[in-house]
Amino acid sequence: MRNVVAGAASAAVALATLTGPLTPRTAASAAAPGTDPMGVAVPASVAGGTALGARAGRIRWKPCPTSDRVEKGRLKGLECGRLTVPTDHDRPDGDTITLALSRLRHTARGFQGVVLLNRGGPGAHGRDMPRLLTAGLPKKVVATYDWIGFDPRGVGASKPAMVCDKSYQNPGRPRPETVPASPAAEQAWQKRARAYAADCAKRYGRLLPHMGSVSWARDLEAIRVALGQEKINFFGYSYGTYLGAVYATMFPDRVRRMVLDSVVRPSGVWYDNNLDQNVAFEKRIRAYFAWIARHHKTYKLGRSAKAVGAAYAKARRKLRAKPAGGRVGPAELDDLFLADGYADYDWPDHARLLSALIVKHDPRPLAKAWHAPDWLEQNNYAVYNAVQCRDAAWPRDWARWHRDNWRLYRRGYRFETWSNAWYNAPCAFWAHPGGPAPVVQGGEKLPLLLVQATEDAATPYRGAVETHRRFRGSRLLVQVGGGNHGVALGGDRCIDKAVAAYLRDGSLPRRRPGPDASCPAGKPPEPGRAAERRRPAGEPVETDRWRTS
Repeated sequence: MRNVVAGAASAAVALATLTGPLTPRTAASAAAPGTDPMGVAVPASVAGGTALGARAGRIRWKPCPTSDRVEKGRLKGLECGRLTVPTDHDRPDGDTITLALSRLRHTARGFQGVVLLNRGGPGAHGRDMPRLLTAGLPKKVVATYDWIGFDPRGVGASKPAMVCDKSYQNPGRPRPETVPASPAAEQAWQKRARAYAADCAKRYGRLLPHMGSVSWARDLEAIRVALGQEKINFFGYSYGTYLGAVYATMFPDRVRRMVLDSVVRPSGVWYDNNLDQNVAFEKRIRAYFAWIARHHKTYKLGRSAKAVGAAYAKARRKLRAKPAGGRVGPAELDDLFLADGYADYDWPDHARLLSALIVKHDPRPLAKAWHAPDWLEQNNYAVYNAVQCRDAAWPRDWARWHRDNWRLYRRGYRFETWSNAWYNAPCAFWAHPGGPAPVVQGGEKLPLLLVQATEDAATPYRGAVETHRRFRGSRLLVQVGGGNHGVALGGDRCIDKAVAAYLRDGSLPRRRPGPDASCPAGKPPEPGRAAERRRPAGEPVETDRWRTS
């Protein structure tokens, strides 16, 4: 699965990073097997090999900087702090890393604890989330919690922050065509992916074995202990749903409430889930082309989805011959339009760019809309690979990748397939083979709230169905007909009301066969008008990067 740069309530939020070396741990003590650092018994499933293995550090809070490289002023009014955790939780006296956190404090007397927030990725930053996410909730609910944002290990202001071979995403010119025109072209892409993986291994060899979701979940547990909380609440989008599910499996007695929005299929991590995306994004981009066709009077790109698709293919050919602004070729065009598979917020703007190129022969709007992945997005991509390549086994024989991707492409799933393959290709050559995948399951005492749009392309619907089945106490709230990735707190009153009620007092929909509750999706935007819905804090938005789940 691929993550995209996560969006703000009203605008795309860029990822950011500050690098720093691994530092030796100077003060830590081991906990007895089967106990957490505070001496409290932990579930048998995490005792011994996976329980938190060091006394928790302290977080010293102070006002966040009004402007910094990472958040660029988006932390105003929040408190910031840092927490040191072991690089390897099974070696608490070894190297350490530092997590960067933020906090929006409760103001009501009826304190309900902390809510840890994750917008997805893996690799998306998170310190700005307390402000963004709470903007969509009733003030009375917001006032009862401490809202905790954090940059996960390797991300943003946490140290070290990962950035590998920048040329893989930004070679300084339009990237080679992602659909291999010959065996030699496919081998050239493999060579580039192998070089990217090698560069990550060279830079972060000690960190890579400890970048999987299990390590991230144990970081969550370290944050819980450092905050002095018996239990945590959690709100996760996209990959954040998987992180939450892994934590709930490992530390079920530490979970109070969890909202998991746009749910990852646990049995598909991560190779199979990416193949599923190729199919789902083809369906979604065709829905977008059909929308453009319905507005032919505005865009003049064709009166059917097929005709608009032909116009898009023509644009790719045109850009192959002469890149827009010297930088935007077919691969970059696909990057920009991938956002339209994730969400419909930019549908009018992107249709306008395509119309300008094809109808008016003007490439300038397209050239202006796209820019090369910057250092912040490079961080997102490096962490994306580091986590997913570590989480589960990936095919190490390229023949499997070749066979699977050509099979889908020849069956008509063309928009996403090969660009997605190259986005994930470093995992075929990763220095530390992944797996085994974390176990994900839970019983009746884990009343999670799952939120899912039925037409979501990034995390297809069956992921929510499977997770609902694996967590027997969960409830599934569905937006019927919705295609946006990231639903909760985006302005859908039906969905938002249910989420707010759950956070307010634990209210959940009544259990019933299939989805436990449903809400109808809103209408897509109209040409020339901004989307009326708010972008959820975890809703992924393609801004400029070459793919980032």
